[in-house]
Amino acid sequence: MKKLLTLTLLTIGLSGNALAESVAYDPYEGYNRFMFGVNDRIDRYFLAPAARGYRTVTPKPVRSGIGNFFNNLRDIVSVGSNLLRLNISKASTDLVRVGINTTFGFGGLIDIAGAAQMPNNKNTLGDTFASWGWKNSNYFVYPLLGPSTVRDALGNTIVSVYSPEKFALGNGAGYWAATGVKALDTRANLLELTDGVNQVALDRYAFIRDAYMSARAKQTGTTLPGSEDDYVPSFEEGGGNTGSESATSAATGQPAAEPATAAPPPAEPEANSTAPAEAPAPANTEPAAPADQENNSRPAPNTIHEEILSR
Repeated sequence: MKKLLTLTLLTIGLSGNALAESVAYDPYEGYNRFMFGVNDRIDRYFLAPAARGYRTVTPKPVRSGIGNFFNNLRDIVSVGSNLLRLNISKASTDLVRVGINTTFGFGGLIDIAGAAQMPNNKNTLGDTFASWGWKNSNYFVYPLLGPSTVRDALGNTIVSVYSPEKFALGNGAGYWAATGVKALDTRANLLELTDGVNQVALDRYAFIRDAYMSARAKQTGTTLPGSEDDYVPSFEEGGGNTGSESATSAATGQPAAEPATAAPPPAEPEANSTAPAEAPAPANTEPAAPADQENNSRPAPNTIHEEILSR
């Protein structure tokens, strides 16, 4: 999370204009803003002060070891994610990282593989879902954890149920103590970043949302969602069409029906208004002249309708 948000802030340069260009489609904004407020209050009054205290009393080498330990467990998740993507090369690299750091790094407290400059993939289950085709996923504020997408939230939920911490530490007091320490350590690493956002952002919710979605799209090689989620609300409309596609079909469907009824009626009244001016006998030949005049005076509307339909 720290690397993700740091990359985002460096990329956009804390520029309001850059953020305006990357505004994400946010169909769950009502819920998201509510949960953002809940998370913000919990963070402001409990988590952030606790993280500052943790940072003050815990020496940096100890905090570094704690971070390495949990990063080593994240590599286990990355192994599984890459196997699901059938990326054997990255899965093998991650597995070797886990083996080296666990064996020679005292259970992962020392990042031996990182010191040896081994590739660090850190793929998540959300990345796997994206590689399977779930590329368009909307912003979702996860309770307590913060910015996410529907796709990534599902992946994080699955991982939390079958987390490496549970396998390594069991499901008792040790697991919950480790979860608390992990939360404090993660929050302590984000203090400067969140302090910077609080100083420059007029709308912190929109700033964090746009920053997260831009960086996440870059990580997964996708684009910012501009319509409903690939797999969530699309079932209501039968799936497949975006809002712009349905608008285009509607725009091309209605004009096609209107010209068919609007163009023929005006032709008859004008022909009848000119016919009485001529003698009855040559009426069959002379109305041809007014008809030609009508045709010369009315091509513009027909041409416009044709252009609209063609577009």
